[in-house]
Amino acid sequence: MLFKILLLNGPNLNLLGTRESTIYGKTTLIQLLSQLNKIAHTLNTKITHIQSNAEHILIENIHKSQEYDYIIINPGAFTHTSIALRDAFLSVQKPFIEVHISNIYSREKFRAFSWLSDISSGVISGFGIEGYYCALNTAIKRLNAKN
Repeated sequence: MLFKILLLNGPNLNLLGTRESTIYGKTTLIQLLSQLNKIAHTLNTKITHIQSNAEHILIENIHKSQEYDYIIINPGAFTHTSIALRDAFLSVQKPFIEVHISNIYSREKFRAFSWLSDISSGVISGFGIEGYYCALNTAIKRLNAKN
């Protein structure tokens, strides 16, 4: 069975590899996606990736996520501000994993709150880009267990 996963990356994640490399590392988004797609291919999974700095684009793609089995999202700063993203996830009832490259709980106090974590399947925070690999493997394991 071919699984389909929607990978959403929020604001400023297009700058991976150049943005605050001491926090976010030196791997670019293109490099990360290449590695994730290689892994997904070996696990009979297709990843569709969307990165946007615009909240409404992320919301529209969540609304159109019926064809996907799972969503992985790094909402970036929208984590702490977007009730609209939360409402979008509640509307579609699609399982999702929230990923953060940095440990949002050890940074500025305002970053320690997420509007998504309590409705997600799980949160991965602080393990760098390894969090994406963990989320992908977890989503696939959960989908295999369900089928």
